[in-house]
Amino acid sequence: MKLPGHDAIARQADEHLVTHRVRLPRKVVERPIRQVAKRLLLALAVLVATALIVYADHDGYNDNSDRAVDLLDAFYYATVTLSTTGYGDITPVSDSARFTNIFVITPLRVLFLIILVGTTLEVLTERTREEWRLNRWRSTLRDHTVVVGFGTKGRSAIQTVCATGLKKEQVVVVDPSSKVIEAATSEGYVGVVGDATRSEVLKRAEVHRARQIIIATQRDDTAVLVTLTARQLNRGAKIVAAVREEENAPLLQQSGADAVITSASAAGRLLGLSVLSPAAAMVMEDLIQQGSGLDMIERPVVKAEVGKTPRETEDLVVSVVRGHRVLGYDDQAVGTLQLTDRLITIVRASPGAQVAPDVRPLRQE
Repeated sequence: MKLPGHDAIARQADEHLVTHRVRLPRKVVERPIRQVAKRLLLALAVLVATALIVYADHDGYNDNSDRAVDLLDAFYYATVTLSTTGYGDITPVSDSARFTNIFVITPLRVLFLIILVGTTLEVLTERTREEWRLNRWRSTLRDHTVVVGFGTKGRSAIQTVCATGLKKEQVVVVDPSSKVIEAATSEGYVGVVGDATRSEVLKRAEVHRARQIIIATQRDDTAVLVTLTARQLNRGAKIVAAVREEENAPLLQQSGADAVITSASAAGRLLGLSVLSPAAAMVMEDLIQQGSGLDMIERPVVKAEVGKTPRETEDLVVSVVRGHRVLGYDDQAVGTLQLTDRLITIVRASPGAQVAPDVRPLRQE
């Protein structure tokens, strides 16, 4: 398959020098304008409170110009005192005024300065805090799931794996669009902005330590390049990729994908089935939706089932996985079940139930 336009995309990325950053999910914060407005109002409140305190004890203050301290002088004194200017033209002379300056106005001055420089301190500490969170995330991330592409297919795939009990912190989304990554982080996923065909981008997603990789790109040629890069970085991960055209599926498998889903042909088959049998199409759609109605899972054979035929088990067995072969339930080669076999069964979904680690849901959208 020819890979059109990839060189141009790579050149464009080089020209713009896009910085690939890992974005951790964060809580929604207020807009900067609202934060600044709140700080200004709080600073103004401190200023007014200080002026009123001074005016309440104005007899204990001395003004070098006219000896008397009125309300305007109180605001003037509060302003120069809180800003640490201190011209010295108005001074506390009584014991009560000096006591108030020590135990009341001085803490208000500190609070006033903290409010004014709070934004600057927040900016200075933001980078350190983000680096600490990123280093902590990298040190604890193991056996996670990397999803390349956060479109309809990628979202559906994430919803499916998370419905089986996978935590959102164990999902890393890779997409070239900053807006798409912002949407992913707002939903609680870790995001990496960049072209997933580049190894440095996948390394930022810690793909070399991932357990499974879902490739849901919009173009088939991109899916091939991402699969090649991911397989080179991680030989043991399970890679599942989606393609639009069925003719490109063998190329994905040759590139290292363990399973390839053809989205266009799958949708077409479901449409055709809906025409022939709407009820059968409803059952298929139910199987596709994880966590409701019927679920298709892969599980190991338990000791009580060893020596039995697939029909004799309590679950509805569809296929038997023996080694690298997938055998139908009625295949004569199955014979009786062995302890090393795995069963693909259809079970009734239990919403909210945790799936055992050795049980695998069989569906990717």
